Amino acid sequence: PAITNISMEVECIPFKKTGYFSNLICDYLDGKECLSPFYGRPPQIDQFAEQIKAKQNFPKAHREVLYSVLKNQYKDVDVSEDTRVNISLLKEASTFTVVTGHQLNLFTGPLYFLYKIISTINLTKELKLANPESNFVPIYWMATEDHDFDEINYFNFKGKKLQWNKNVSGAVGPLATDGLESILEAFSNEMGNSINAGKLKEWFSRAYLEHDNLTDATRFLANELFGEHGLVILDGNNTALKRLLVPYVKRDLLENATYNKVVETIDQLQQLPEKYGIQVNPREINYFYLIDGVRERIVEQDGRFYINDTKIEFSKEEILAELENYPERFSPNVITRPLYQEVILPNLCYIGGGGELAYWLQLKAMFTEMKVPFPILLLRNSALVITGKQMDKLRRMNISLSDIFLKQSSFINKKIREISNIDIDFSPQKKYLQEQFKELYDLAAQTDASFLGAVKAQEVKQLKGLDNLQARLLKAQKRKLQDHVVRMTDIQNQLFPNRSLQERNLNFSELYLEYGERLIPHLMKALRPLSGEFSIVKMD
Repeated sequence: PAITNISMEVECIPFKKTGYFSNLICDYLDGKECLSPFYGRPPQIDQFAEQIKAKQNFPKAHREVLYSVLKNQYKDVDVSEDTRVNISLLKEASTFTVVTGHQLNLFTGPLYFLYKIISTINLTKELKLANPESNFVPIYWMATEDHDFDEINYFNFKGKKLQWNKNVSGAVGPLATDGLESILEAFSNEMGNSINAGKLKEWFSRAYLEHDNLTDATRFLANELFGEHGLVILDGNNTALKRLLVPYVKRDLLENATYNKVVETIDQLQQLPEKYGIQVNPREINYFYLIDGVRERIVEQDGRFYINDTKIEFSKEEILAELENYPERFSPNVITRPLYQEVILPNLCYIGGGGELAYWLQLKAMFTEMKVPFPILLLRNSALVITGKQMDKLRRMNISLSDIFLKQSSFINKKIREISNIDIDFSPQKKYLQEQFKELYDLAAQTDASFLGAVKAQEVKQLKGLDNLQARLLKAQKRKLQDHVVRMTDIQNQLFPNRSLQERNLNFSELYLEYGERLIPHLMKALRPLSGEFSIVKMD
């Protein structure tokens, strides 16, 4: 069945029935055979025991470094007991991680930031039940070295875009948080004065007005939202952690090892009959040079290494010395960041959105080449939060949950056909017409070929005429049922702002304003990370 009912509050629909997920991701979820060379183990609970074995030789020295870095990164944070215990557990050989990563979006950005972290926390709980002899720690990897400020400098609230305008360059993590008072003011004015609004204002002002940079502000906010669930937040932009990456960076600089393997994989993907399209293309060198407001590509030419758009250049010996002395100045790009993560964490699984999983599927051969185990890849939970009132409205209008995922024009046409008291399908008339023309063809066959062409042209013309009449009848019915069309599209637009998924548009604050502290526990209860389906969560 298209929709399975889990409980009163959650209904599910297969990802491919939503129309919002690529063929690549739907085929990956279906376990399509042609994709099996591009990942290790499928995201199923019984596969994790093998994944644990693959990762159990994770170096003790790396655990020590990880532990001391986290202790330091948390020294000024109000740490929950669960998070404190989880950080300590990372020293133990029987502890493994589940990771999600995300940009430092202003006030968390789109709603799916929550779903990523909830999927991660919930999976660690399921793993503990299935493998009680091990421990599992949920990690949120902050993309502090990212430099796409325009992707993260805003969030939407009640249809308005609250945007932080600032001239910036380089990585976003160290960015100073000045200039955010005006956003808080605009946000406060939109929210009103309820208890929930007060909490949101407090979070915003404590995160951005009491912390000097975007990294600390984001850590504070994620910790406020999820610290009590044991979430551990990691900033990879760190000298001690980067030192563990040095041998891998060296291979990239000197052998283009990443480039060669990823190009090979892209070639294999492009030979598949499915024509999936490529998410990211590798460069010869997949690291940026990171220094005081600069994050620029490293380019090699005739044995010299140049930092793009700057005057900085190195000989081979100089760049290797730079790597040895200042590993923090080498910043992985989108293709090598996954490798960095797996080198410094005892990780079993990466949880991401469709776009992220698409580029991870290009990386397995590179991991094999680097002798680093490839993690299990899990599509994060996706959800549509719907109120009881909206649910009742859909039922009264006889609109199913799979109907509301249709593109708007198809949605309207389908429903108009259903509720019309006249038949808007001219298939019987077309069939009748084609039968009439059969006799004419028999007749034409007995004369010359030019008459046959005339019959064919007439048939095409008349069938087209019927199509036009059918379209006009549908249009006339839409006008007649205008009131119904308005009510239908109105509720679809509420649930799919900008005609796209709610989770890609809304900020969590809009739901928090409504549901307050019940929001996160309710979502945690509703979302099951391994369900492999899109959830519709009813909230009252």
